[in-house]
Amino acid sequence: MTRPYIMKKGVSMLADLKDGLGALAMLMAAGGKWYYCDPTNGNSAADGLTAATANSNLETLYALTRSGYNDGIIFIGGATAFNPAASITWSKNYCHLIGISSDLPGLGQRCRIVGLAATALSPVVTFSGSGCVIRNIQIYNEKAAGAASGCVIVTGLRNQFENVFFMSPVATDAASYSLKMSGSENAFVRCTIGQLTNPRTAASYGLWLHGATAVSRNKFIGCEFLSWGYNADHVHVLVDVDIVTVPWVTWFEDCLFQHVGTALTEAINDNSTAAGHQVVLRGHNDFLNAGAVGGTLTYIFAPDPEDTVSGLLMIAVNEG
Repeated sequence: MTRPYIMKKGVSMLADLKDGLGALAMLMAAGGKWYYCDPTNGNSAADGLTAATANSNLETLYALTRSGYNDGIIFIGGATAFNPAASITWSKNYCHLIGISSDLPGLGQRCRIVGLAATALSPVVTFSGSGCVIRNIQIYNEKAAGAASGCVIVTGLRNQFENVFFMSPVATDAASYSLKMSGSENAFVRCTIGQLTNPRTAASYGLWLHGATAVSRNKFIGCEFLSWGYNADHVHVLVDVDIVTVPWVTWFEDCLFQHVGTALTEAINDNSTAAGHQVVLRGHNDFLNAGAVGGTLTYIFAPDPEDTVSGLLMIAVNEG
């Protein structure tokens, strides 16, 4: 049965739209200006106001958006990636980026921002704005080896990333990363951090959490942390020693931590010495091909159904 229309601020939207299109309609209902980016079939001189007049340059359209007005860009997927000439800084608040393409988490979906090897970017994108929704986007860095490099940095607050593919960079140098964070209260839903294409041959990271005061209360829900390689010191998650203040907590809910190749020494390397901090493994999390969940287990918590009467109490992870 067809559901009735939902009325909000004078805007009609079908309630039975699929999740992605429904969420896009809700964002558009906020009244911001929206532009279309199509690197495959667009034109660099087009106004970007409709899909038929899509602009091929993401940075040109971003320059037209306003901070704080819920403006956004619809990125049309295709055979051609957008290759920025310099690192992109997404600094505007409530400024959104929505990809329209196949909705395949971590499987090379076609709404792509790729830093080319010749451009040698690091990172490709920094999200420093707050209140943004980033959905159905792949971000990759082809910078060659020779120095540590990364794909994405997030310093902003209260952003939502859904089905975003933060790929491992081509560079395998130590301290290279897929996603580096110092922002707080961000949510990552069905995202992929890392990949199974580029092997890791040094102590690199999937997710790198760092910052003396800011990085806290970030959620990862239904995410995949992937890696392939023959260096056991690569980790899916690095909690940096520079995180020194509390309270701070990071949640992982129903996530997969998968490695192919030489078994990792640990999946999560918690170097923070801040007393009382928490890394919470909520729901059902799977760890494949790692010798341990974490290098420091004191502050990593998971359910312990065998040793509690209710089966609901959480305890520090004990590999013994």
